[in-house]
Amino acid sequence: MVSFSQLPNLKAKQLIRILEGIGFSVSRQKGSHVILVNEQSGLRTVVPIHAGETIKKSLLMEIIKQVNLTVESFLELL
Repeated sequence: MVSFSQLPNLKAKQLIRILEGIGFSVSRQKGSHVILVNEQSGLRTVVPIHAGETIKKSLLMEIIKQVNLTVESFLELL
C-alpha cells in the first residue's frame, strides 16, 4: 500500500495532462477551476489552477478517488 507521503508534488497543469491521458477532457473553466469530464464513464472532477502552487496531497487523494483510480494505478501513470 502506498502511503500519503509517497504522492508526488504536482502542479495543476501536470495533473490535467495525466487526467487527459486516461480519457478526461476539459469541459469548461470557471475562474481558477478547470472541470474535467470523462464522456465514456460520466465521471467529473475539478482541478484548481493557482500559478506557482502545487496541488495539496489531500486534494490529490480526493481527485484520485473521484476518477475511480487507486493510488498505485495513479502512480503508474506518472
